[in-house]
Amino acid sequence: MTLKTFKPYTKSTRGTILVDRKELWKGKPFKTLVEPKRSMKGRNNNGHITSINRAGGHKKMYRKIDFYRKKFDMPATVERIEYDPNRSCYIMLVKFEDGQHFYYLAPQKIKVGDKIENGPKKEIKVGNCMPLQDIPVGIDIHNVEIQPGGGGKIARSAGTSVIISGLDGNYSLIKMASGELRKIDSRSLATIGVLSNPDQKNIKIGKAGRSRWLGRRPHTRGVVKNPVDHPHGGGEGKSAGGRHPVSPTGQSAKGLKTRDNKRTDKFIIRRRKKRKD
Repeated sequence: MTLKTFKPYTKSTRGTILVDRKELWKGKPFKTLVEPKRSMKGRNNNGHITSINRAGGHKKMYRKIDFYRKKFDMPATVERIEYDPNRSCYIMLVKFEDGQHFYYLAPQKIKVGDKIENGPKKEIKVGNCMPLQDIPVGIDIHNVEIQPGGGGKIARSAGTSVIISGLDGNYSLIKMASGELRKIDSRSLATIGVLSNPDQKNIKIGKAGRSRWLGRRPHTRGVVKNPVDHPHGGGEGKSAGGRHPVSPTGQSAKGLKTRDNKRTDKFIIRRRKKRKD
């Protein structure tokens, strides 16, 4: 895929850069693998706003992606590669020999008509899914399970992958994109390849209206609010309330560590790289 620019007929098209999706499927999604998706507008089950500046957006159907890949030892053919409005990478519709269809995350370099398989001791080929213990060290993988049978949780966004950097008994050492080194059970499944649509990070929205289509509402700075609405509010002139920057709920914006899960600390060999200020 390539990036698409526009002639500057308007102020918005002057700055807009999008991904060209002309090679993707142009029709509707596979009917039995979609369901209605209700927009939560940033609210929880009590109706309270827990994620600010979220509302509206275009209506969309949810594509049922199979993150488990449990249909073993049967070849499947890639029928088409589609855009999914619910995620940054593309998805592919595969058809197994028994006629069943599934949606999988689409890796780079996979084409319509390619054959893929799930299960132990399969060929090291883009799109194939197998346990970590059957994948050589140094291979790019995605959609990695944290627990065997739990479904893929790691490396699911556009252009991402992780690498197997070694073995430690019954565990595989996985190096994340963040620099974190983590132990994962070698029986967990993973898929070969780097995920599609790496140019997602180069998109330029171009205009405020496109953000509204994505369900993003305008963001008001905390320093221009009243003290009742934000910790930075109040004061005469430009004042941040005499404190370090925080979120509307008081959470530090300077990289405060919020991880509190001692149960899984033993699986982390090396922490993620520190953010540069």
